[in-house]
Amino acid sequence: MTVDLDEYDRKILQVLREDGRITVTELAQRIGLSKTPCQQRLKRLIDSRVIIGFTALIDPAKLALDHVAFTEVKLSDTREKALEEFNAAVRRIPEVEECHMIASNFDYLLKVRTADIRKYRIVLGERISSLPHVASTSTYISMETVRETVRS
Repeated sequence: MTVDLDEYDRKILQVLREDGRITVTELAQRIGLSKTPCQQRLKRLIDSRVIIGFTALIDPAKLALDHVAFTEVKLSDTREKALEEFNAAVRRIPEVEECHMIASNFDYLLKVRTADIRKYRIVLGERISSLPHVASTSTYISMETVRETVRS
C-alpha cells in the first residue's frame, strides 16, 4: 500500500536520510515548517510505516569487516514452501547483509560481509551452502565500494 506524500513529506524524508538524529526543531527549520506541523508529519510518516526505523550507520572498515562478496544462489526447488524455508534460514546468517530474490538464471543474490576471504569461505561452505534447497552458488568479490546506500 502506497502513501500519498507531498513536497514537505519528501523534504522530511530527504533530510532524515542525511541525518536521522536531527532534532524536530532543526528539521522544521530545514524544510520550512513550524515545529508542530513538522512533528505531526513526522509522526504520520512513522505511524504509516513510511519511516520504519532509525539506525546507527557503522563503518565496516573500523570493525575489520570490509570484505564484500556477492553470492548468486540457485535453488533446487522454487515452490513457495521451499522459498519460505530458504528465506527464514538466510535471515539467521548475520554475515548476509542483503538478500534479494532475482528474476534470472539464478534465484537469489546475497551481499555477504566478512573480515576476509578465509572468513567468507567458511560462511559460504558452512552456512550458505547448507541453507535449505541450495543447489549451487557462484561468488563475485567486490574490489572497491564506489557507492553504497544503507537502509534498515
